[in-house]
Amino acid sequence: MTRKRLILTVLHRLAVLAYVAFALFPLFWLLKVSVTPTSLLYTEGVRLWPSQASLEHYKFVLTHSSFPTFFLNSTIVSASTAVIVTIVSSLAGYAMSRFVFRGKYWIVGLLLLTQMFPLVMLIAPMFKMLSPLGLTNSLTGLVIVYVAFNVPFATFLMQSFFDGIPKDLEDAAMIDGATRFTAFRQIILPLTLKATTFPVGLLSFVSKFSVDFGQMMAAGVLALIPACLFFLLIQRYLVQGLTAGAVKG
Repeated sequence: MTRKRLILTVLHRLAVLAYVAFALFPLFWLLKVSVTPTSLLYTEGVRLWPSQASLEHYKFVLTHSSFPTFFLNSTIVSASTAVIVTIVSSLAGYAMSRFVFRGKYWIVGLLLLTQMFPLVMLIAPMFKMLSPLGLTNSLTGLVIVYVAFNVPFATFLMQSFFDGIPKDLEDAAMIDGATRFTAFRQIILPLTLKATTFPVGLLSFVSKFSVDFGQMMAAGVLALIPACLFFLLIQRYLVQGLTAGAVKG
């Protein structure tokens, strides 16, 4: 039994390593191409690592392209969307978790319904609504669209957070004289703490007759860094939110 268990453990570890390698290979190739000099991109053939590495693509992206502008636009849109979605979804999620009111299940059904349609079906209606308002080529219009797309899922996520927090905490605060909103803001909410923009800007590295793969990959690597750091910081809280309230006992 010990030998069989050892073999199964080794096979399991090998399977996990194979999956991790398969999942991370695109990121590795992204990094590999980003440090490959332009002169070697099409002449060296397929290699796991270039014979000569260079940071020329990163230098070009940071100093001679519009990448900083694209990155700033993405930061503005992401930060604005995150703040608005957090405020709206936290209030909505708290109401869904703590109160019973007429039409509650209809609202839940409508929120679920929004998740059933592919986003490509909504592009034309969104454009038709935003165009008369002059918001089709602005960061404000993009924030509105992202907020509309993310609020339903974020509401369910926040509701699961609140479902995992005992009601006794806010009841005790209200007995001590706090209003419900004060209890929500000072007691409940802190317990739930836990993300042209860059994707479109990548197309600027694609011209009519060529594609600057090195510069595009370098820009991709630079854009991944803050995203990876952000999710490393919030992953524990994100997993807690997805699983909170799922088990009761």
